Amino acid sequence: MALILDGLIEGLKLLLTLDPEVWSITLLSLKVSAIATLSTLITGIPLGVFLALSSFPGRRFFISIVNTGMGLPPVVVGLVVTIFLWRNGPLGFMEMLYTPLAMILAQAVIAAPIVTGITIAAIQQLPSNLKLQVRALGATKAQTVWILVREARLPLLAAVMAGFGGVISEVGASIMVGGNIKGQTRVLTTATVMESGKGNFEVAIALSFILLLLTFAVNYFLTMIQQRERPR
Repeated sequence: MALILDGLIEGLKLLLTLDPEVWSITLLSLKVSAIATLSTLITGIPLGVFLALSSFPGRRFFISIVNTGMGLPPVVVGLVVTIFLWRNGPLGFMEMLYTPLAMILAQAVIAAPIVTGITIAAIQQLPSNLKLQVRALGATKAQTVWILVREARLPLLAAVMAGFGGVISEVGASIMVGGNIKGQTRVLTTATVMESGKGNFEVAIALSFILLLLTFAVNYFLTMIQQRERPR
């Protein structure tokens, strides 16, 4: 118990004293995860809406793939992305491996099924006759989709939170594609693993505490938006 308390005190000390390395790691963690989540929203939400509203052969098969991907092990994603970005791999010419861009790519792959799957569920839980009512009022296909997305905006915010939570906390893929390089690709999760391996448990607890604070701050902001939009 004393070790945990010491770690919390150390975490506050590192934040309040504006430790440059800790702040650099924290900002990189936020940057990588935020960009990965945003890129996933741009692709995952439209794909989820399409799968939820469309009817075509094999649709259930594709939805099953998405649902399976929601539990995809990050270390598997890290392995696949590493192979693709390896110097002899299909994308090796881009020289992205062991860069923040590679970490963003890996995290986006992890978050994509989460966002897409929750989007499918959010659209499908809407009243079945809502789409018919909107179309009966003369709305175009694009307007109909927009109205349905607006109606599902609260669970879609949950998709944002789930996607961000899935990538800010993952470690396996980040280590594999980023390499945990000091000053370049070291983030809070990989730094925590490294410090734990060296037996510096106080520092590891401090970094974990900062990670929890960061995750809570982002989710608190999104929750405030979600609850403000909640129907009364």
